[in-house]
Amino acid sequence: MEPVIDQACAAALYSADDAGLDTGASLLAADPSADEAAQRRGEEFVRRAWERGWQPADVVRVVRRELDESRASLAAALITAETARYDRLPPRWADQIAELPAPAPRNRPDRFGYASALLELYRLLLRLPAIEPVGPPPGRAADTPHLPPAHGEPRTLTRIRALLAKAEATGFPEEAEALTTKAQELMARHSVDEALLAARTHGAGGPGARRIGVDAPYESAKAVLLDSVASANRCRAVWDGDLGFTTVVGFEADLEAVELLFTSLLVQGTAAMATAEAGQRAGGRRRTKTFRQSFLMAYAQRLGSRLAADTARVTAAADTAPADGGPDAPGGLLPVLAARDAAVTETAERMFPRTTTSRVRGVSDAEGWTQGTAAADRARTGGHAPGIGR
Repeated sequence: MEPVIDQACAAALYSADDAGLDTGASLLAADPSADEAAQRRGEEFVRRAWERGWQPADVVRVVRRELDESRASLAAALITAETARYDRLPPRWADQIAELPAPAPRNRPDRFGYASALLELYRLLLRLPAIEPVGPPPGRAADTPHLPPAHGEPRTLTRIRALLAKAEATGFPEEAEALTTKAQELMARHSVDEALLAARTHGAGGPGARRIGVDAPYESAKAVLLDSVASANRCRAVWDGDLGFTTVVGFEADLEAVELLFTSLLVQGTAAMATAEAGQRAGGRRRTKTFRQSFLMAYAQRLGSRLAADTARVTAAADTAPADGGPDAPGGLLPVLAARDAAVTETAERMFPRTTTSRVRGVSDAEGWTQGTAAADRARTGGHAPGIGR
């Protein structure tokens, strides 16, 4: 006789409607002896996702996006159990697993409800498409020459994280500006140091990639902001609007800078938007959605222009070391950066040979655009300090 888990999966996962889901859930709920088999099947589906290029954070993100938080907790339980099988996880996986939602307990609120949610999750996992991997799956050696350390991070990045966290938390704009400027100084110097060190030591490391979530609402404006930050840090960004993430390609120090700065600027921009919107609503305006879309798009595009200028400034400032004939000599940094730019472009084109350009939603609120531009100017990335990038 066919095992209950096979019957349940056949009924639920391959049916065209939810009637099959109910049938499969009823089969599982009626047979407690099938619980362990159902757990193992779920871990198998998670393992298939790893083979198709997905990582823990990606899986939870898409489950939240397509289903809900309770299913994301079920996915977290499966991910935690499946990844416990490995002696060593790929870089950044431990951090992703540590940030998963609390795993959902089994058979809550009741056996049928739990079985129904589980099979709904399985159906989504089974239908995940193959995506471009940004690292090896667990249990397999890396197939890329450049990967970050599995544990820890440079002390500079720890300091940058702390500065940006304080900038986001303070209620005083002047203090936030000073903290962010200092973080940018450290970020720029760290990036330059990494590039020059690689040139001096003839390091064989090449570009890597990581995925960064771009969540609704107003995801097109957020994707533009992320693309601006990536470009200013000599990275390439490819947005997948259907799956809710952007893949950023670049050298590891620059990838870290992109994620840190994008996250911080998004927090600052969202807070500034809420303040501006409150003022608009106090004045009797109610076009909240169009105001927000226009605000964030202006914020993203204005920052893009400023970050590009900052990158040019910091590159010129860094290219002034003593003349010893090496990459540290005046004029020696530019060829190093050009070679890195070429390597990033080659890697991005190899990973995504068929990218397309799409038109984002137009701006329809002039006041939102004006205030978003002003907010971008207040989120200073220059001043006396070199900006982000190198």
